[in-house]
Amino acid sequence: MRLNPFNPGSINVRRGGSGGGGMPGGKLGCGGIAIVVIAALVFGVDPAQMLGTMEQMNAGAAQQPAYSSESAMEICDDNQYSMETCNALGSLNQTWARRFQEAGVGNRFQQPTLTFIEGNSVNSGCGTASAGVGPFYCPADQGIYIHTGFYDQLAQMAGNGGDFARLYVVAHEYGHHIQNISGLAGQIRSAQQQNPRASNQLQVRMELHADCLAGVWAGRNRNLIEPGDFEEGMEAAAAIGDDRLTGGRVSSENFTHGTSRQRMEALRMGMETGDDNRCTNTYFQA
Repeated sequence: MRLNPFNPGSINVRRGGSGGGGMPGGKLGCGGIAIVVIAALVFGVDPAQMLGTMEQMNAGAAQQPAYSSESAMEICDDNQYSMETCNALGSLNQTWARRFQEAGVGNRFQQPTLTFIEGNSVNSGCGTASAGVGPFYCPADQGIYIHTGFYDQLAQMAGNGGDFARLYVVAHEYGHHIQNISGLAGQIRSAQQQNPRASNQLQVRMELHADCLAGVWAGRNRNLIEPGDFEEGMEAAAAIGDDRLTGGRVSSENFTHGTSRQRMEALRMGMETGDDNRCTNTYFQA
């Protein structure tokens, strides 16, 4: 995807995390914090430890991390992955700000903060998280958290190192930000509390909806799409489907993000239609 260089003044980006550098022990979560149980099964991470961390995050444990005072350009210029992610963030900001304006609610749009995780853990507005849980979004501080080492793992899982596979990950987490600032996430949390038995199904719908919103961003920037991008996105979506990750060791009732087929369908819908209303109607109005 031919992304334009970001405007340094148009994105909120920072570094955060503990010392130690690199992904911890090669153990990795694959697709965000809700996939913790799958990560435990697939990568051998201690589920009790990871779930304890996630409980802290859900409880909104207030922790103030120390961030550097570097400029956005200094942070983004670290390596190819960080620059690529910053360019994606700039494009996502422009695309979704314009979409909110089109919907007549431009005043509700707020940019997320992008934090590059360095070391083995990071303190977010949702609490402390291990770098091993993979990219995630924290609604408490409206922050997207990414360890760029995840991209190498994704390339191994998806079978390709294409840039669109990486951009899909960023756009998916941004989709959770859109769910948050639009009020949808709050509605779903209320529905989960009122009907705990439907909680897991609603979580899967949230993840598929975020996949669809990632596709919407790409669909609204068709002029930037390059040959092979669609295939790279499909391969990445398939690689991180619950059924693929668990190899049948987790029942479908306990899936958190959807099957490979479901994730591919969600991303395809967004890319082909460029219509976020179609995404919402499909996953929450049907």
